[in-house]
Amino acid sequence: MKNLLQKVSANPENPNWENIIKRQNSLYKRDNEIRSEFERDYTRIINSKAYRRLKHKTQVFFSPENDHICTRIEHVTLVESISYTIAKYFGLNTELTKAIATAHDIGHSPFGHQGEKIISELSKDFIQKPFWHEKNGLEFVDKVELLETPEGKIQPLDLTYGVRDGIISHCGDINENGLRPRTEYIDLYEYEHPNQYAPYTWEGCVVKIADKLSYLGRDIEDAITLGILDKKLKELHEVLKLDKDVKINNTVILNMFIKDLCENSSLENGLCFSDEKFEEVVKCAVRSIEKYSENQSDEKYMMVQSGGSHMKVFLKDIVYAEVYNRKVIIHTRDTNIEYYGKLQELSEIAGADFFRTHRAYLVHFKYVQKYDANCVTMENGTALIAKQNYSEFVKQYLKYNQRKGKEIG
Repeated sequence: MKNLLQKVSANPENPNWENIIKRQNSLYKRDNEIRSEFERDYTRIINSKAYRRLKHKTQVFFSPENDHICTRIEHVTLVESISYTIAKYFGLNTELTKAIATAHDIGHSPFGHQGEKIISELSKDFIQKPFWHEKNGLEFVDKVELLETPEGKIQPLDLTYGVRDGIISHCGDINENGLRPRTEYIDLYEYEHPNQYAPYTWEGCVVKIADKLSYLGRDIEDAITLGILDKKLKELHEVLKLDKDVKINNTVILNMFIKDLCENSSLENGLCFSDEKFEEVVKCAVRSIEKYSENQSDEKYMMVQSGGSHMKVFLKDIVYAEVYNRKVIIHTRDTNIEYYGKLQELSEIAGADFFRTHRAYLVHFKYVQKYDANCVTMENGTALIAKQNYSEFVKQYLKYNQRKGKEIG
């Protein structure tokens, strides 16, 4: 029903209004300020460096050869658009949803959720705490991002509680039904893990749902574009009850889910969808996307100049690399490629599946046959291992096999 939630929207008549607009520190005042509290938040967010960095971050698919695959900042824009549509229909505060949606991924890691997973592993090793982008986003807007006042003073973003709450509470189960705001006003640093609490506002709940819908719409479209979901298209057609001639894309998926949400939500039951059968296909599609995301490192490559030609070298094909006479020699399963460069640069590109055993050698864990304290035997050669690197090599090799689901006898 249209304007169904207008009475419980974030507005001055809401009994929680003062909590929603509360800031940790007061912002500077302007004479005749024409913006609302949430409009000021939005402006501060889009002028932050963390927001601008989103343009270079992966959403789900890393595809350097395709400019039309969604990036993190495009995802944020899509979430803002979906949030606006839903919030306007229900009579909620669209200024608040706009600010939350724009900031919701401000603390996200590079390389999507796989990047987040790797950073979390490192974080647990070094500071005994997991990394999760929602908490990192809250830390960014509260403590890291700084803006200059008209007087030249530097201060944090100091966003309203409603926006800060929306940032840290935006993640959750992909098919969460009956989503309603919590009643408790809490210290947001009480969050110990993602999805611990529901958002404090209905607007925060809308953004949480919109984040999932954007994932289902645009990211599924990207998966179809990249040929990942070819085998699931028939199943998607059947569950979405579409004619076989109707093309499954972002527009079709979003229209169906948004309409369903608007028709079936209520003040009593919260934001919810009608047909649980959606869950089966959605989960299936999302699993396929996530599996592809986990394996994207197989498609990562680098360009090198060798013998007057520019060559594309896929990281998945590199067995090991070594330095000899100022040249880097890449050993693949089929050939050797020589070029002038630095092994350190290759090591930085290669990522966690590779290890620098020696200043002159970089090995790919995937192709390790056996090892001891002196050398690593690869599929097509041998790499030296420095004595001081041996214990760390063993530790990282065990972690690699755990990530890949392999057992080591």
